[in-house]
Amino acid sequence: MGTMNRRAATALVSRLAVVIGALALSTASVDAATASNAAASTNNANANAALVSQIAAHLAQAKGVRSQFTQTQTLAAMKQPLVSNGTLLFFRERGVIWQIDTPYKATYVITDAGVAQVDAGGHRVSTHGAQGTRGVAQVSKMMRAMLGGDLSALYSQFDVSAEGSAAQWRLRLTPNQPQLAQSIKGLDMSGGDFLQTLRITLANGDVTKLEFANSTAVAEPTPDERNLFGAP
Repeated sequence: MGTMNRRAATALVSRLAVVIGALALSTASVDAATASNAAASTNNANANAALVSQIAAHLAQAKGVRSQFTQTQTLAAMKQPLVSNGTLLFFRERGVIWQIDTPYKATYVITDAGVAQVDAGGHRVSTHGAQGTRGVAQVSKMMRAMLGGDLSALYSQFDVSAEGSAAQWRLRLTPNQPQLAQSIKGLDMSGGDFLQTLRITLANGDVTKLEFANSTAVAEPTPDERNLFGAP
């Protein structure tokens, strides 16, 4: 079980940057929908851009989100799926606090600086510098840039399609750059006012599915959470 837990933790950390991007995506998509309209040549393309804009308006209302999650990882190297549960706190201006409760205890903080692990006393004790997590800071910074209005990074790498309505929607991101497509096959999301499911499919066939429940909007982090983010 210890080996499985370590592998699960490694796989988890390597995907945290992708989760950050998915959580922040639709907030940035408001302006992106307008850009898509400029290039659209069919009614379907215009309708898709309009729906993305509506989805974005829903998700952009929350400055931060606190959720419970269930994560199921299906890895080619493992015979059985790895299932974990915990809580997640996401702030667009700060990052993510990712706390795993079962089947093992672990807490990670993801900011522009990268990924840090938290000890039992609630202190950041280490920063992951392995190759699998090296891109976390870059992805996080890219998301901050997009939320500030620079959308070129995301939409130069992903094609975005939408289905449903603003009340119950589905989004799919497909890499449109060969280098990115070598590692990620696609991202599938669904939700309403909040993100409800996220499915990450890697090019090697590994799949991570996240289901979010009891999501609530959060205006500010607690003092302890603010300290974990490294902010005054």
